[in-house]
Amino acid sequence: MAPARAREGDLIENMNGAVFDVKGLVHPPDRVVAFIRYFPDKKGDRTRYRTTYGKVYSLSDRYALLKDKYPEYLVYDPVFDETLCEVPDSHVRKRFDPVAKLNEMRNNGDLDALECKALQLAELLREQANVSWGAVGISGSILAGLHTGRSDIDPVVYGSENCRQINDALKELVKHGSQGLRSCGLADLKALFEFRSKDTEMSFEDFVRTESNKAFQGKFMGTDYFVRFVKDWSEANEAYGDVHYKNMGQGKIEATVADDSEALFTPCAYAVKNVTILEGPTIQPVSQIVSFRGRFCEQAKTGDHVVACGKIERVTDKNGTVHYRLLVGGRPSDYIILKR
Repeated sequence: MAPARAREGDLIENMNGAVFDVKGLVHPPDRVVAFIRYFPDKKGDRTRYRTTYGKVYSLSDRYALLKDKYPEYLVYDPVFDETLCEVPDSHVRKRFDPVAKLNEMRNNGDLDALECKALQLAELLREQANVSWGAVGISGSILAGLHTGRSDIDPVVYGSENCRQINDALKELVKHGSQGLRSCGLADLKALFEFRSKDTEMSFEDFVRTESNKAFQGKFMGTDYFVRFVKDWSEANEAYGDVHYKNMGQGKIEATVADDSEALFTPCAYAVKNVTILEGPTIQPVSQIVSFRGRFCEQAKTGDHVVACGKIERVTDKNGTVHYRLLVGGRPSDYIILKR
């Protein structure tokens, strides 16, 4: 059963009950780029439909699990010039839609404590930003029905203008510590650092400097939240195969952020200038830093000087125009940090 168009924030489930989170908005015509997140496991700590599930976190653990359970999903993609997890449409039993899930929760009088809190947060954001219900959804473990009492709340917002309005509203709410919202304190950042450092190597000092001012992550009524911002389909200007990417090798650059207007979204992008190649292939000009991982959103602002590690790619569009970018997030050694 082929799924409807899948995008960032969605989850899909295969015939064996494994659940995958969808990456980006560009997918092959008969497959979905998605990475395993929850899987049937007798030793797991969460249950759905009488099946016990485990959760896998880091990319390295995900790849290891895929090699063990679903090696056929790990395929070399010539468009992205990378081995990715691509789930065939024919293997997809269900697509979980964040907007539909939130609508279901609004009409359900029997929500558990975490679901109630997630609905409260979604209602607050919608009202404060004056956006429609169709622009907001709930992703993560709640979307899959695999949350526990310790789970995070993962709202997702669609459409550039809606995203900016909600992010602005969040900044105001967090700034004043109102409506149960607050930013991450030092203890919260330390816990977040310990979790993320397994997958992104960075000093605690650098981590605090880059993460402290992000309003889209924090605490709501004592529970961790992370809001993901995604462009709408009408704003997606790339179809699979329109652009080809070529791996030029790992690199490290120093640069000035020239434009941060795409930094809020997943995937996020930073236009850069005054680029110096510190390590790797000496290719010029590298004009962009990009990441498909939400943790690198709003990592820097226009005018900031950054140091970044990742994979340098040659990007060729359908008109033959070429530019180079640094793709961050594929390895634990990848990062974007503000230069001291």
